[in-house]
Amino acid sequence: MTTINEIAPDLYRISVWVPELNMQFNHFLVKDDEPMLYHTGMRGMFPLLKEAVGRLIHPQDIRWIGFSHFEVDECGALNEWLQIAPQAQAVCSQVGAMVNMSDFAIRPAKGLTRAEMLQTGKYSYRFIPTPHLPHGWDAGVLFEETNKVLLCSDLFHQFGNGEALTKNDILEQVRTTLIAMQHSPLHSYMPYQHNNAYILQELASLQPTTLATMHGSSFYGDCSKALLDLDIVMKEVLVSEPKPVSY
Repeated sequence: MTTINEIAPDLYRISVWVPELNMQFNHFLVKDDEPMLYHTGMRGMFPLLKEAVGRLIHPQDIRWIGFSHFEVDECGALNEWLQIAPQAQAVCSQVGAMVNMSDFAIRPAKGLTRAEMLQTGKYSYRFIPTPHLPHGWDAGVLFEETNKVLLCSDLFHQFGNGEALTKNDILEQVRTTLIAMQHSPLHSYMPYQHNNAYILQELASLQPTTLATMHGSSFYGDCSKALLDLDIVMKEVLVSEPKPVSY
């Protein structure tokens, strides 16, 4: 099931609900002079996502295709999008552009440096590298400066078919999800490492008002507090929870 909701001005959340996994896969379309799709979706979801994007813009008009890190739900269908959108270019971290996209993408990607701005027209997106958070050497996020939206990838991952945008606390759902992950074959999904607190503090200092999440409800409210509290939850769960002995 695919649903579309405008969660901030000109920012559309396209959500694909997969009940077998008890998980939403969320993709974000920016309607602007140079439209951007953030998260390509998996290759198997490409027809669904293409149809949904087509309700909002002509898919061939996409100019930028952004993602946080190299993973199938983040950029698995990148080449399918590049084939139907002739002016489109992938945009990611410099590490991602050099290490992954140089071989994976059919056209060169634009690698962003720290604090570099991506202009889509009236909106400006600042790039913040977040290596190994949520995971991946190449990870990073984009922050839209006018409406203060943080495209935060797998941070704040929540299982379940939640509402598109909520003002209610999502940290307990995040905690429950991380605990479930810790007691599954996916226990190494989100590592806790020494830079986590510093990175989350940097993101909190941007004072976002909306967190656009890949899995679960996006959040509108005191996002700085949510980011600082996320560090506490991650430390409690990922450091304190027992992990499986066998791999």
